[in-house]
Amino acid sequence: MNTLVTGGAGFIGSHLTDLLLSRGHKVTVIDNLCGGWMKNLESAVRHPNFSFAQADIRDRSAIAPHFRGVDWVFHLAALADIVPSIEKPRDYFETNVDGTYNVLEAAKEANVKRFIYAASSSCYGIPSQYPTPETAPASPQYPYALTKYLGEQLVLHWSQVYKLPALALRLFNVFGPRSRTTGVYGAVFGVFLAQKLHGRPYTVVGDGNQTRDFTYVSDVADAFLTAAESHLTNDFFNVGSSGHYSVNSLVSLLGGEVAYIPKRPGEPDCTFADVSKIASKLKWKAKVPFAEGVKQILEKIDHFRDAPLWDPQSIQKATASWFQYLQK
Repeated sequence: MNTLVTGGAGFIGSHLTDLLLSRGHKVTVIDNLCGGWMKNLESAVRHPNFSFAQADIRDRSAIAPHFRGVDWVFHLAALADIVPSIEKPRDYFETNVDGTYNVLEAAKEANVKRFIYAASSSCYGIPSQYPTPETAPASPQYPYALTKYLGEQLVLHWSQVYKLPALALRLFNVFGPRSRTTGVYGAVFGVFLAQKLHGRPYTVVGDGNQTRDFTYVSDVADAFLTAAESHLTNDFFNVGSSGHYSVNSLVSLLGGEVAYIPKRPGEPDCTFADVSKIASKLKWKAKVPFAEGVKQILEKIDHFRDAPLWDPQSIQKATASWFQYLQK
């Protein structure tokens, strides 16, 4: 197939790009390199079936020509992280909502055969049911979660009204090599691995007993491919590991000292996907156990050498908006 991956130079997008190329598909990546890096595509750029376009999904005229002749579109381009979305909600709306509209329109005009959207489990907010099924109500707690959910609603509406063959995948706590190492305080793996490299204590939020449905990135890439290969449309699925694991268990696997920091408002004590729907309808299941995934990421820990080094004081400053706006 001729495939297009928006955000393909990012963490998940680059792994999906590699998987598609390995299966014989042609891949065009669109990325503005704001949150992605060409180093994530080091192997892809040497492949004869790969092409790259530096463009921003907010500019419809810039991206539209790259959709011509495309069979499958994977829409992963987005702004992530909680605190920046609180401080700059317009940026998030323009990228995650308006940008998604532009991608949908370009895909519709190009008559693509499949459209797969990277949705977020953050749409559930603080669920009342675990494992959390797709029928749980949406309750976004911050602008990032809201804009990703609005993007999902656009995708499903375009599928309903314009018959665009589309699916949305609600991703849970993806981890693995190439995860972002930007200057923004964010995902636990980037924080912890930089601390491990420098021999610093791990900054554990709360008591560390909170659990997350850590899902390895190669499994997530496989879920995108499985969704594209299916004939289902106008539906959405949880993508999780079939388990959930405490932050303390992650610290145990990494090894090292701990510094505890205050629990943050708007964060659930548990994320745990009910994956029975995707298992039943798409026959997909995660394959990489949590401990094996941690082992694999440790083998490539040098990726995190240039990541920001966080301590309790710098985290307190970086998350001030989090407590200011999300405290009940």
